[in-house]
Amino acid sequence: MRKTKRRPEELRSHRWYGVEDLRAFGHRSRSAQMGYGREEYAGKPVIAILNTWSEINPCHTHFRARAEEVKRGVWQAGGFPVEMPAMSLSEPFQKPTTMMYRNLLAMEAEELLRSYPADGVVLMGGCDKTTPGLLMGAISAGYPAIFVPAGPMLRGNWRGQLLGSGSDSWKYWDRLRAGELETSAWHEIEDGIARAAGHCMTMGTASTMTSVTEALGMTLPGAASIPAADSNHSRMAMMSGRAIVDMVWHELKPADILTPAAFENAIVTATALGGSTNALVHIIAMAGRAGVEITLERFDEIAGRTPTLANVRPSGAYLMEDFYYAGGLRGLMSRVRDRLEPACMTVNGLTLGANLEGAEVYDDNVIRTVDKPVYEAGGLAVLRGNLCPSGAVIKPPSADPKFLKHTGLAVVFDDYNDMAARIDSDDLAVDETSILVLRGAGPVGGPGMPEWGMLPIPKKLLAQGVKDMVRISDARMSGTSYGTCVLHVAPESFVGGPLALVRDGDAIALDVAARRLDLLVDDEELARRRAAWDPPKPRYARGYGVMYADHVTQADKGCDFDFLHAGAAVPEPEIH
Repeated sequence: MRKTKRRPEELRSHRWYGVEDLRAFGHRSRSAQMGYGREEYAGKPVIAILNTWSEINPCHTHFRARAEEVKRGVWQAGGFPVEMPAMSLSEPFQKPTTMMYRNLLAMEAEELLRSYPADGVVLMGGCDKTTPGLLMGAISAGYPAIFVPAGPMLRGNWRGQLLGSGSDSWKYWDRLRAGELETSAWHEIEDGIARAAGHCMTMGTASTMTSVTEALGMTLPGAASIPAADSNHSRMAMMSGRAIVDMVWHELKPADILTPAAFENAIVTATALGGSTNALVHIIAMAGRAGVEITLERFDEIAGRTPTLANVRPSGAYLMEDFYYAGGLRGLMSRVRDRLEPACMTVNGLTLGANLEGAEVYDDNVIRTVDKPVYEAGGLAVLRGNLCPSGAVIKPPSADPKFLKHTGLAVVFDDYNDMAARIDSDDLAVDETSILVLRGAGPVGGPGMPEWGMLPIPKKLLAQGVKDMVRISDARMSGTSYGTCVLHVAPESFVGGPLALVRDGDAIALDVAARRLDLLVDDEELARRRAAWDPPKPRYARGYGVMYADHVTQADKGCDFDFLHAGAAVPEPEIH
């Protein structure tokens, strides 16, 4: 952190409030219109609070209260808080997928900060894509920023059994489809699986990405693990409000925190957590905004030497509430400290190493030791081959080990609707050794790369007791999902990637140890298929959908817009 404190006239907001001209008169008079006296903001940091609260986002239902607690901290530290609503990406409700709108939130966040008199910002998010979206915008804006994570909800409960969001939904849905569960019991699960404010309490994308944000140094230490309903969450929000004011005075910006080493810390942490495969796409996108290049191979290399220690569903047995009381993210990171770069700066002005001092683990069953991990190493694996020349990803701990090296015949679905219409048909030519292939589900084709990668097991195989199969797609998968699912196949089929050329009955070879995924069809035949392939019609004819399709990058590049990666700084707005 910069040692010398800035003077009030050095604040960015001074250009709006502190000068004596007609425009500043208008800004001050309109502030008076809102009930603020000049003494409340003059010479003080203006702190934007980007709040993604919405009545259709259950993960953020407590954010109205948390925003007030953030404001309390800002006032206490001598700042002037200004709450601004930002687009709320509600994972359960928004279609076709929140991933399509992550970049829109990032653009909104960046432009809100640049166009208003913000000296610093508190970012309030947690539901899957709000975390990377807000951070991407704040990184590009470049002003001091701190993140307040929504926190996981409380454990689910059904007839005395713990329920985990997502993971148990898939589990009991398959039991219902197989005729092993009564509809009345299914409705009881529906009523018991989500019992409080907060995001998913499994190690899904939400907890993965808020933990990644803490590992990057963009939250207060310990913030990501606190359950939304715990009173410590309120205190964390207030303390974040205090911290951002100090960050502004000392000009501590994302560029000072988000170094290449910080992103490698994030990858180590995501792997040690057994985190969501979605982390690859989001970390690559955030790193691109910070001018840091992260390759898929770097993910694979780091994951290959990092053990999974968090015994949290879907890779383990417990839930995020248990994880917090067992020591939380600080406890887990203390156990992989020798794999982290401790000198990285964080938002409280201390290094990551300093923030980990005194961290302990209180339950070795929930946060395992390095010599007794949940998974030895390789919690994520990146594949290459003629079916995925730009890469694909699989989560080996979630797979049946017998499928990690497997050759089978393809059963191909052209899109989600085709899959939904035929997957439970008795006439579907499929057995346990088959490989289910879904295309038309990538960034452009989905559109938005929906979380369709955990293709359902065909009903007739469920009845035979089949629990897992190899499934391949250009889609993503929910972080709460599981199974032998090869994801993020790039380039995607919709833009002519090799997945578009697969036909029913083609042999496909998966070898995770060798990091290979290959279509066993000779080059001449593939060339004939390529020549006969007709590109599909665009999904959109107007609006944001056209901009999205024209500019979104492929999964290996983070699915950001090509014009939003790091580049020349955008000029500060003129105030006339």
